[in-house]
Amino acid sequence: MGRRRDHMRPMPTTAADPMRIFDRRLVRLRRERAAATVGRVAPVLDAAADRLLDRLDDTTRRFSRALDLGGRGVVAPRLRARGIGFVVPMDLSGRMAALSGGPALAGDEEWLPFAPESFDLVVANLALHWVNDLPGALVQVRRCLRPDGLFLASLPGLGTLGPLREALASAETELRGGVSPRVSPFPELQDMAALLQRAGFALPVADAEELPLAYRTPAALLADLRDAGETNAVLARDGRPPPRALLPMALGNLPDAGPEGVRPVLRLLTITGWAPHESQSKPARPGSATARLADALGVEERSAGERAGR
Repeated sequence: MGRRRDHMRPMPTTAADPMRIFDRRLVRLRRERAAATVGRVAPVLDAAADRLLDRLDDTTRRFSRALDLGGRGVVAPRLRARGIGFVVPMDLSGRMAALSGGPALAGDEEWLPFAPESFDLVVANLALHWVNDLPGALVQVRRCLRPDGLFLASLPGLGTLGPLREALASAETELRGGVSPRVSPFPELQDMAALLQRAGFALPVADAEELPLAYRTPAALLADLRDAGETNAVLARDGRPPPRALLPMALGNLPDAGPEGVRPVLRLLTITGWAPHESQSKPARPGSATARLADALGVEERSAGERAGR
């Protein structure tokens, strides 16, 4: 008789998976609803998109096939206006993707449904901060890029909505004696270039700038977040209805609120990476220099620790 062999099977992913921070189903539902209201926050989306796409002016490379991830109707038209004839808008919400005009695709940024080397440009404007596995999503973006293809993305960074987060936490602590997450966690700038390099991108660059905003009242800020589909979707959120006094107490204690309203700052992280190609510049090998630094600077070369005048 043959021996029986027991095969190990992978454990199913559960809500306890540390890689799962966001409720992606809830993110999709909120973006579906926000497709009808996102036009109310067009000035913010337009400003962020313009700043991101200005990076295209820094390269002489011309693009013909672009993927617009989560552009909410503002990125795809700008790419077409730049002469890119083939643009695919994709969003977790089909209704949101349709705002870009022309053929659009409902799809998940965590599972890109494209063959390798499908595009020479991928743009993600304020779209990847609800992704659970950001390193994995970046790997998929790189795979769907042709060699020497460009990836441009902007994300809200750490510091965005910081005063609102602190005000909500303080009010909830006073009312309930504890805190539940009510503002999405945001990435830090120093992590982004390393994530691009880890995903296989060449020439990775990450930088930050501030986009100042102004609202007449704190409630108007919250209304814009709802209209954009940017309200709390953290899995660890408290499912109970919030205390009735929570928002009035928190909004009344916002440190950046004043007689002229509230002036939050959107801290934009911009990341740029290229799909590897043999034509790209590469760092020189250690020890391959053919000229001395001292000669280039016109100074006398000295050994380490040697004093001048000896």
